[in-house]
Amino acid sequence: MTRVAVVTGGSAGLGRAVVRQLAAAGWDVAVLARGEDGLAGAVGDVEALGQRAIGISTDVADREAVERAADRTEAELGRIDLWVNGAMVGVFGEFLSTDPADFERATQVNYFGFVNGTRAALSRMVPRNHGHVIQVGSALAHRGIPLQAAYCASKHAVQGFTESVTTELIHNGSAVKISTVDMPALNTIQFNWVKSQLPHHPMPVSPIFEPEVGARAIVAVAEKPRRRTWVGEPTVGTVLGNRFAAGFMDWYLAKSGYDGQQAPEKTEAMLPSNLYEPVPGDQGATGIFSDQAHNGSPQVWAIRNRGLSWGLAAATAGALAAAIAAVATKKK
Repeated sequence: MTRVAVVTGGSAGLGRAVVRQLAAAGWDVAVLARGEDGLAGAVGDVEALGQRAIGISTDVADREAVERAADRTEAELGRIDLWVNGAMVGVFGEFLSTDPADFERATQVNYFGFVNGTRAALSRMVPRNHGHVIQVGSALAHRGIPLQAAYCASKHAVQGFTESVTTELIHNGSAVKISTVDMPALNTIQFNWVKSQLPHHPMPVSPIFEPEVGARAIVAVAEKPRRRTWVGEPTVGTVLGNRFAAGFMDWYLAKSGYDGQQAPEKTEAMLPSNLYEPVPGDQGATGIFSDQAHNGSPQVWAIRNRGLSWGLAAATAGALAAAIAAVATKKK
C-alpha cells in the first residue's frame, strides 16, 4: 500500500533525518524546503531506499506556496497521508538587541509555517476523514530559555494552536489525527547557520542527542499515532520541572543559560545565516557536536516499543506485588 508523507524543513537537520527514517519505513516522501541542493540530496536519500520522492522549493512562511506544494504532492505522489511540520530558523541573542525584522521572520517560519502546513494538510484530510499531522515541538514549548525568545515563543504558540485545532477535530468526530512530538536538544546543522549575536559558537543545551533519535520517535508516532510525546529524559525533566518549580527554573536558566548555549572551543567559521535565504550546498542532518551527542536513551526506546514497555512495566509491577505478598505471608 502506498503511503505518502510531506516533511517541511526536510532538506537538513532533524527534518532530513525524518525523511530518511520515513523512507526506510516504506513511505514515499515530498520534501519541502528552500535550498535546491539539500532538496536534491533528500530526494536521493529516499530513492536510494527504494521509495518515491519529490523535492519542492518552498518557503513555509508563504501560505500560497505551501498550498501549491500540497497540490503538486498529490498530483505526483498521491493522497497525502501524513504531514510533518518541522521547518525552522533561528535567531540567537537577547530580545532587546534582536532586530525586530529578524524576530518577525523567525516567527513567520517557526509559527506561521506550522499554521500554513496544518491548514494545507487538514483542508485535504478532513473531507476524506483520513490523515495525520505531526507537529515537531520542543521542550522549549513548555519552558522558555534566554537568547532564544523568538523560537521559544513560536513553539509555545504552536502548542496552543495545536490544542485548539485538536479540540475542533474531536468535536466534529473527525478520524484525522494530530500529534505533537517535543524534542530535546539535537545535534543538527541549525547551530551552524542561525543568525547569532553571541560571542562564541552557538550550541544546543546539554545533554545533546543525535537527530536520528528524534527522527525515530517521530516515525514511531507516525506508525502509531498518539496525541503528545516527550522525547528524551531532558524533555520530560524540563516539562515537569517548569510545572512544579517554575521560579527555580527562572533562576537556574538565568545563571546557566548563557554559557550553556555557547561553545568557545568550536573555532571553525559558521555558515552564512539561513534566516532569509537558503544556504548553498547539501548540509545533511548532523551538526558539529557529535562528540557530545547521544545516539539513544531508555525513554526513547520505550516510545518506539510501547507494547513491550507496557508489558515489562506490568511484569515488573506483578513481580513486585508478588514479592510484597510473599513477605507479608512470611510475617504471618
